Order: sequence, then C-alpha cells, then structure tokens
Amino acid sequence: MHITARVDCAVRALVELAAASSESSDLVKADAVSAAQSLPYKFLESVFADLRRAGLVTSRRGPDGGFRLARPADDITIADVIRAVEGPLASVRGERPEDVAYDGAAEPLQRVWIAVRVNLRAVLEGVTIAEVAAGALPEFVDELTADPGAWHRRRP
Repeated sequence: MHITARVDCAVRALVELAAASSESSDLVKADAVSAAQSLPYKFLESVFADLRRAGLVTSRRGPDGGFRLARPADDITIADVIRAVEGPLASVRGERPEDVAYDGAAEPLQRVWIAVRVNLRAVLEGVTIAEVAAGALPEFVDELTADPGAWHRRRP
C-alpha cells in the first residue's frame, strides 16, 4: 500500500484538531495546524477542502474562523480519512477488487486482492483519530508492530 502525502497530511491534520478539541471547543486555524505539523499551508488548505466535502471537518471563515472535527474523533477511522482524500482503500487498475477478473492460471489472483483489502480494512477501520491523538493505539497495532520483521524492509 502506498500512503500518499495527501493521506499523511489529512490524518495529521485531523489528529491535531482532535488534540486541540480535547483542550477546548474553539476552532483551530489552518496556520496553527500547518505550524504544529510542519505541513505546507497551501497543501493543507487543499486537504481541508477534501475533508470538509467528506463531512469530516467543518469550518468558518473570517478572523475568528478555523476548523474543527465534524464528529467525535473516536467516530473517525484512518480508513474514513483515506477514503475522503484518495478514494477506495484498495483498487486494481482503478477498479474495485471484486470487479476484476482473470483468466487461466491468474484466476485466483482476484481473491488475493480481496484478501489484501480485508487486511487493510482490519487495521485502518480499527484505528481512530482519537486513539492516535491520545497515543493509545489498539492492542492489535502493538501486537503487529512487536514483530521484529515488521520493522525490516523486504527486498524485491
């Protein structure tokens, strides 16, 4: 799976809003999020537009404006964020895995792509923005990352 800069920026921005909302209910300015996460301001503005369209954040313009989460942080998963800014979690040549078909010896490959999507969902739908903001990831994440092999690159 390739995690784009757009997805990374979106998740970090929402985590920053979640952390800020635990301290107050005020709107958070985009420049504050940009500075806190070292994100390019113009890029962040574009990402916030996607998040707003997806209903993950609300905003208000003006000198007292800013952004806040549109729903509780424990109700927003990493998968929600990816879908908001990039689309489906897994695709094959731009199609959903269940819509691709192969002939001959490659026929079982469709099930591999569906299994990949199932595993992506298991992790990405199982971690919320609130958990990341609190630094309290689900136990299964700790179990998966406790494997020393998880930290080593594989050669092609």
